[in-house]
Amino acid sequence: MIEPEEIERRLRASLPDVAHLRISDLTGGKDHFQATIVTPHFATLSRIEQHQAVYRALGELMHGPIHALALRTLTPEAWGKLSDDEKNA
Repeated sequence: MIEPEEIERRLRASLPDVAHLRISDLTGGKDHFQATIVTPHFATLSRIEQHQAVYRALGELMHGPIHALALRTLTPEAWGKLSDDEKNA
């Protein structure tokens, strides 16, 4: 089990200029999470590369404490185009 705050700390430390970050515990068991991450760093990366950057930031957590991680990775420009409902999904 891992606390959402530890996930957030690692992502902010590894990814530059995070404009928005939300970590949700999907089951209450502290092992299934959803993360929404917005950073201009993603503008130069493919979706696969964005997700790989997140996995690298979380390192060994992806090999045990985090059983499942649903990712939404966006640039600030893409985030700005979403409706409020889409941002809160």
